[in-house]
Amino acid sequence: MSTLNEKDFGTPASSAHKLVSLEIDGFKVTVPEGTSVMRAAASIGIEIPRLCATDSLEPFGSCRLCIVQIEGGRGYPASCTTPVHQDMKVVTQNEKLGNLRRNVMELYISDHPLDCLTCSANGNCELQDMAGKVGLREVRYGYSGKNHLQSSKDVSNPYFSFEPSKCIVCSRCVRACQEVQGTFALTISGRGFDSVVSPSEQQAFLDSECVSCGACVQACPTATLMEKSVIAKGQPEHGIVTTCAYCGVGCSFTAEMKGNEVVRMVPTKSGKANHGHSCVKGRFAFGYATHPDRIKKPMIREKITDPWREVSWEEAVQFAAERFKALQSKYGRYSVGGITSSRCTNEETYLVQKLIRAGFGNNNVDTCARVCHSPTGYGLKRTLGESAGTQDFDSVMDSDVIMVIGANPTDGHPVFGSLMRKRLRQGAKLIVVDPRRIDLIKSPHVQANYHLQLQPGTNVALINAMAHVIVTEGLANEAFVEKRCDLHAYEKWKHFISHHRHAPEAMEKTIGVPAQQIREAARLYATGGNAAIYYGLGVTEHSQGSTMVMGIANLAMLTGNVGHSGVGVNPLRGQNNVQGSCDMGSFPHEFPGYRSVADHVTRELFEQAWGVSLEAEPGLRIPNMFAAALDGSFKGLYVEGEDIAQSDPDTQHVYAALSSLECLVVQDLFLNETAKFAHVFLPGSSFLEKNGTFTNAERRISPVRKVMPPLAGKEDWEITQLLANALGYPMNYSHPSEIMDEIARLTPTFTGVSYAKLDELGSIQWPCNEEAPEGTPLMHTKHFVRGQGLFVLTEYVPTPEQTTAKYPLILTTGRILSQYNVGAQTRRTENVAWHSEDRLEIHPSDAELRGIKDGDWVGIQSRAGETVLRALVSERMQPGVVYTTFHFPQSGANVITTDNSDWATNCPEYKVTAVQVSPVSIAERSAWQQQHASFTETQLQLLEQRMTV
Repeated sequence: MSTLNEKDFGTPASSAHKLVSLEIDGFKVTVPEGTSVMRAAASIGIEIPRLCATDSLEPFGSCRLCIVQIEGGRGYPASCTTPVHQDMKVVTQNEKLGNLRRNVMELYISDHPLDCLTCSANGNCELQDMAGKVGLREVRYGYSGKNHLQSSKDVSNPYFSFEPSKCIVCSRCVRACQEVQGTFALTISGRGFDSVVSPSEQQAFLDSECVSCGACVQACPTATLMEKSVIAKGQPEHGIVTTCAYCGVGCSFTAEMKGNEVVRMVPTKSGKANHGHSCVKGRFAFGYATHPDRIKKPMIREKITDPWREVSWEEAVQFAAERFKALQSKYGRYSVGGITSSRCTNEETYLVQKLIRAGFGNNNVDTCARVCHSPTGYGLKRTLGESAGTQDFDSVMDSDVIMVIGANPTDGHPVFGSLMRKRLRQGAKLIVVDPRRIDLIKSPHVQANYHLQLQPGTNVALINAMAHVIVTEGLANEAFVEKRCDLHAYEKWKHFISHHRHAPEAMEKTIGVPAQQIREAARLYATGGNAAIYYGLGVTEHSQGSTMVMGIANLAMLTGNVGHSGVGVNPLRGQNNVQGSCDMGSFPHEFPGYRSVADHVTRELFEQAWGVSLEAEPGLRIPNMFAAALDGSFKGLYVEGEDIAQSDPDTQHVYAALSSLECLVVQDLFLNETAKFAHVFLPGSSFLEKNGTFTNAERRISPVRKVMPPLAGKEDWEITQLLANALGYPMNYSHPSEIMDEIARLTPTFTGVSYAKLDELGSIQWPCNEEAPEGTPLMHTKHFVRGQGLFVLTEYVPTPEQTTAKYPLILTTGRILSQYNVGAQTRRTENVAWHSEDRLEIHPSDAELRGIKDGDWVGIQSRAGETVLRALVSERMQPGVVYTTFHFPQSGANVITTDNSDWATNCPEYKVTAVQVSPVSIAERSAWQQQHASFTETQLQLLEQRMTV
């Protein structure tokens, strides 16, 4: 049963400063004006019976169980919807109220099966609890009349069932879908006795607009909506609070357990990133952790053409260490390196980069953030002084204008997407910059004011055009700029941006958006009140990704939209710990805390702590590692929790580089695409099997707590520690808390972080130090981290990837709600019910021109390669642009992406690939699939031939 808390049941924040006093059951109570009677009673420990009221939803007043008497008032009002007033006198319980409540409950029970002993909700049923609380002992009406007891059960959703016979039509599920999720997929159909909960137009749940976020299941007070895992296993016996390991929102969950088995994941209402909400991945898709595909024993092989051989941990680690030492002895200290994971904890990532720097003796460490948000780090560090977003998620509720650039929050960051939609329903204005029509543009009660459907690759031209409008029309916040920014740099930038070549009219043809639309959107951003920018990989994964990030920062500073709630520059990080992996020093040029390896003072600090001399020169980035592997100077790689063979661009190039290595050590849950080239496989642990922390997109450090023992026997940090010791560099931590203590000692933004404080506060947003002992929700409030904000010239340089007669279309890529990243986790869950393959979205006009129908197999050719996918004819696309996801390895999406990358960071240009699309026959499709499936084998054969020679 849900419990009450201070913010719920009608306590408006605007009136919280004004207090009123009243009397409830003879007890005096003082509460903020606007508080409901129910909330006021709960504040002094009086729990009024209720069914339709819950602390997650707006008061509704339909169940009539929470009625009270008010002196001088008429009737018996619902306490959940009745606000208090000065000197009110309330009675919550007497004989009359008791009889009325029993009569109400009797009516509910008369149309409800009395199968409590065998019901899946037995022991955790609010209807059952309330029947006992009001003292119901008999039901006089019986079941002989009209009832719903024979209503058919809907089991279409893979994760939960819908049993209408147990529904009391309290509307909590409907309201949760509307108020919390914002999908409006559920309604109450019919009137009176015929009222029923209806998914969409009385469809099965799986076929409806339901996105399976679980809000309705969590809101249901009976077994009407129930997790199938609970039906199968029974009610859980204990729970452990942890943090989701999917996207960068970082939702807090309680893993509800029976012994060491997870029964269900329930979003915690105290979670500051999600406030009790969830999405289909975090709520339900945890089964991958115990999937049969999990590798539970270490494996080694002499050559990658050999079969795997299971060995002990000691033998596997020793084998890897000896290989690495031999390579360094033969080819030099810089011939080996490592890649950290944005899916692993901060503590694990910290240890991997420490092993590379202190154990290998070089800076050849990089992370998968290289291929997603490295331009964010570069661009925000240069302009604002810190490589992270400026706001907390809740800040969006104070936004008047929201600009979403190259991001799809409802699919990629769905819990935050729901919060954003809530603010939009309240009246905030919306600008969407995206080549594709995402759901935010038009969804229930939300419609974008402007959709700037630009041509892929023209982001910088657009942001410059918007800045030009603001400067030349006198809309800049000159007072903010004068107070907070470098004026010399500003004047130089202002002269640059005022040039006519940046005007919307001059760039209209290049951008593909009418100049008037650009002008109107720029005016709205500059003058509409608090304006916030949220951006994603559609900004960073371009040849000018870093330039665009700096352009966004320029725009925010220009309008004063930095430093307070409702504004800011907000990168939506893709994976659960992308922010953390960067914070922990995973880039080859930076120690933890984004401090240069060339800085003598910083380097000396780490040398003293780690007991070794450290390199002052930056190491190799991932693309440099591949190039060096192909030229023969880079021979060994340690990869923790990252499938570079599937996720990195130009697959053939990546395969060739990996097959050239003489020692590849892969540490992961499953035998992924990269493991095909590995000599050592070290079985990793899922987020359910470890302790540590993740850092989300709002810089929120949240605890990850072990709920079951590691299936392979070791947590990932323990494996890295074993390897370091075998290499001759001692690590002797006994718990991840000790690793965090070391991070805090060495990293200024983390000095106040500890496991004890995390237990106390729940989560902490860095910087957390003496100046901000409980963390920093909003950055740059009084001054920028770098001192004065820096305006940077952002010249638009067209991408080298241009369309031609041979490749007339532009391919761009993205994600979908039900799948995650390369799909290693979600593909091993029931989420495939919604998305079982990657498909190519193509505009109807482009499809008709090529004779392509929806569902046809098509070939996609680029300068880098070719693949085949099924077509999805969709008006989400604009003519000339096609789109696909990359969640399934067999789709070969990265076979066709090129090696073009961001000028500053080498972040790949996934979002712009010139392609041709044409229908293919079944025979052609089969031939390509066979060729693709055998590609790895071909690489192995070539390697075997080279080794023989």
